[in-house]
Amino acid sequence: MKKTLLKNANIVNENSVFESDMLLQGERITKIATDISDDHATVIDLNGKHLLPGIIDDQVHFREPGLTHKGDIASESRAAIAGGITSYMEQPNTVPQTTTIKKLEKKFELGAKHSFANYSFPFGGTNDNLEELKKLDKKACSGVKLFLGSSTGNMLVDDETVIERIFKNTDMVISAHCEDEETIKQNLARYQDEYGDDIPIKYHPRIRSADACYLSSSKAIELAKKTGARLHVFHLSTGRETELFRNDIPLKDKKITAEVCIHHLWFSDADYATQGTLIKWNPAVKTAVDREKLWKALLDDRLDVIATDHAPHTLEEKDNVYTKAPSGGPLVQHALPAILEKYHDGQISLEKITEKMCHNPSMLFQVEKRGYIREGYFADLTVVDLNSPWQVSKENIAYKCGWSPFEGNRFRSKITHTFVNGHLAYVNGNWSDERRAKRMTFDRG
Repeated sequence: MKKTLLKNANIVNENSVFESDMLLQGERITKIATDISDDHATVIDLNGKHLLPGIIDDQVHFREPGLTHKGDIASESRAAIAGGITSYMEQPNTVPQTTTIKKLEKKFELGAKHSFANYSFPFGGTNDNLEELKKLDKKACSGVKLFLGSSTGNMLVDDETVIERIFKNTDMVISAHCEDEETIKQNLARYQDEYGDDIPIKYHPRIRSADACYLSSSKAIELAKKTGARLHVFHLSTGRETELFRNDIPLKDKKITAEVCIHHLWFSDADYATQGTLIKWNPAVKTAVDREKLWKALLDDRLDVIATDHAPHTLEEKDNVYTKAPSGGPLVQHALPAILEKYHDGQISLEKITEKMCHNPSMLFQVEKRGYIREGYFADLTVVDLNSPWQVSKENIAYKCGWSPFEGNRFRSKITHTFVNGHLAYVNGNWSDERRAKRMTFDRG
């Protein structure tokens, strides 16, 4: 088996940063120690760069099958590894939707054929597929996804009896998009009465309001407590919602967890004036006060995971009146450089970034032998140069849709190398044509 020796790395792992060498053999990390030598290994001198576990992104939309004019598994997984993301969980609102076991396995076939990063696909719950969900092998995929508020590719689950039955009938992680649909409909109708379809984008966070988010997430949490379900609330966007989560127990003992996304940590409603529909997401980007409270909850461990909710649309689709412009934006290539800006600003440590983007997704979803730098684990690794400024431009954007909400931003840190299962998949702006990605497995009894 091929050996690779990484020399002079600053390893960021399990709440520490330390200088070390690392030996990779085949797909695995075989040795972590100072001053390793091996005459049969290819040597890469990292010259003091920082070495992180490969990021596990628990929420992306790569648009395949059926919506591949926006993005596809190949294009978006390539962009992901350029951003240091080595594993992802791609959501079920494609065409067709991933709401049967047969469709789920078809999607895994697409992943095996096209993906440059490790992959899993959650099963999409609906108002009428509970019996199919019951047949699902809990080791077969990352978990179950429920849209408790409608979003791109309407998979709204709005029958409360069905929701409770789903909560009672799976031991898998239930990841939920929480926005109250009735509240949103009423808000939208109010603004449509005044503006028609051309509603000013600044009203998006009032239509998909903080109340809509809190009402839905609090109901879901109440039901999870009642049924004992394992609930993970996706993309928190409000300060009020952070009060629903605990930090007085370790993550391994939590039954109810939460994720926050890069865009809710970076943007605020003040940015609609310049970014327009490019930052139209569901849930909406809200106030600077909400953003501040999200950061506080992230740092005090009420929020467990940082993800992207990567969701590409074309610029032509985005350049529409409010009611016709889709929600979502591309983020996987720029998520880590963006959060590293907050490290440079003294807002978050490298250790905490690694915890929230690598360790915690692994623990929360029980991913097998990924998300940590440990001997015997898969060699999914991200190398970062913290002192290599660059600017996001059309020329270096890897997304199929060809744009980024970060276009024009100057980042101080650059991903220089990404290893996927021991294979150097990306180095200094160049991708390997070889696909060494694997279907993620899960350590569930």
